[in-house]
Amino acid sequence: MFRHPGIMKKKFNFQINLIIIIFLSLVLSCEFNMHEKVSDLKKPNRPNILLLMSDNQYADHLGCYGDRSIKTTHIDKLAKEGVIFKNAYCSAPSCSPARASMLTGKDIWNLGEAANLWSSFPKVKVYTKLMEESGYHVGIEGKGWGPGDESVTGWKQNPGGVRYDSFEDFFNEVEKGQPWMYWYSSRDPHRPYRNEGWKKSGINLDSINVPPYLPDNYEVRKDIADYYNEIQRFDEEVGSYISLLKEMGQVENTIIIVCSDNGWQMPRGLANLYDFGTKIPLIISWPEFFPPGREVDDFVNIKDFAPTFLEVSNIPVPKDMNAKSFLNILTSKKQGRIDPKRDHVIMARERHAFVRKGGLGYPGRAIRTANYLYIKNYEPDRWPAGDPPLYGDVDAHMLHYESPTKLYMLKNKEFKKVMPLFDLAFSKRPKEELYDLLNDPFQMNNVANVDKYKPNLETMSNRLKSYLVKTQDPRELNQKFNWDNAPYYKDRDKKPRPSKKAREMLGLKEEYSYLN
Repeated sequence: MFRHPGIMKKKFNFQINLIIIIFLSLVLSCEFNMHEKVSDLKKPNRPNILLLMSDNQYADHLGCYGDRSIKTTHIDKLAKEGVIFKNAYCSAPSCSPARASMLTGKDIWNLGEAANLWSSFPKVKVYTKLMEESGYHVGIEGKGWGPGDESVTGWKQNPGGVRYDSFEDFFNEVEKGQPWMYWYSSRDPHRPYRNEGWKKSGINLDSINVPPYLPDNYEVRKDIADYYNEIQRFDEEVGSYISLLKEMGQVENTIIIVCSDNGWQMPRGLANLYDFGTKIPLIISWPEFFPPGREVDDFVNIKDFAPTFLEVSNIPVPKDMNAKSFLNILTSKKQGRIDPKRDHVIMARERHAFVRKGGLGYPGRAIRTANYLYIKNYEPDRWPAGDPPLYGDVDAHMLHYESPTKLYMLKNKEFKKVMPLFDLAFSKRPKEELYDLLNDPFQMNNVANVDKYKPNLETMSNRLKSYLVKTQDPRELNQKFNWDNAPYYKDRDKKPRPSKKAREMLGLKEEYSYLN
């Protein structure tokens, strides 16, 4: 049969094109399936998250951070299976604002009254609620966010989640295959410490390294030892939760985080922007997906928890969260410095306890790099640790729960060896502070007025100011915000309750009203 050459050519081209299309389809299908299988291997089900938080613990006071005076077996073991962060900081050296920042992924000055202790909590997005809405079962045990009153702004429960009496009660409500997030917030090592608890703990007083900003004597060593004993109690709690995870068969797909909310409850610690008030331990473990046995030097802030938890759970991060996820660090195989952008951290302070006449706070902002700490004090005429003679920011309820270290310093403030340490902790401070951390790791020598440090002062000051302006900090924009006069939702704590021992030592009356 005769066929027109044009038709023959078209048919041939059609056949060729058909073959090509089929071939490409097969290739693409195989490629898609291949990627799908690789993805399935690398991407697990959305992980569970177990957050174990201590209360008022400085970073370095763990065995895995190099402290040989303390026995933290369970946390140290977890650290070997996880990632240790050597430069983790809170957003504020105070419970309520630090925890508010963690939940919201925001700086405290963007959270209204929540920048204060004993505050309210704004009606904003929190990562716990976003996780709940995406299918997670979310719960808390212990302190959660606080102290404060969330109900005045319309919250029906603690912003951290639904409260449970135990992890077992919580887990019994988890549906099969449902991811979960649980936050256990311990009361340890918050004061009051169990007096002389150290005697049963195996802690050797002679082995304790007393920081040079505190007097080194028997009373102070006992106080630190009692604090160490509280940390060891927290370590036992960590061990019990890990054991429960194993019993429940939940270890493999659970991210375990161990951290604190702020620094320790000692002079120059809690409620201060020095490292001892802001630097926190942070250990994160998920060995199958976070390469274990690493120490990371990158700077992270507790506010970064929110976007990190959301990202690892495949939940979109709200645009108004100015914190940054550090999931890239967790999944990296590197140690030391990983992300060049994480070379600093910024922190802030507003009102801590009700310890100044009229309930005034001590506002400040700080920027910390590897080499320098710069602090800006907005009200240098105020007493940084609270009005004398109690200086109440240092301890719970203004010496109702005794702090032997503080009592010793108050009693012996005129002694030659104690006087300069007393001034560092309790006396008024200048508007600007700058510390050369390589030569002065304990931040005892303010070099803000030393000529050779002027370029460093200017650099740090400008860097801090730039960030504060960018993030709309009312303090830096000279906008009025009523942090000083905001409600303090605990009338009981507005009244000093010094112990009998403190009253006798300071010559105070039973009813002491210097704050009225």
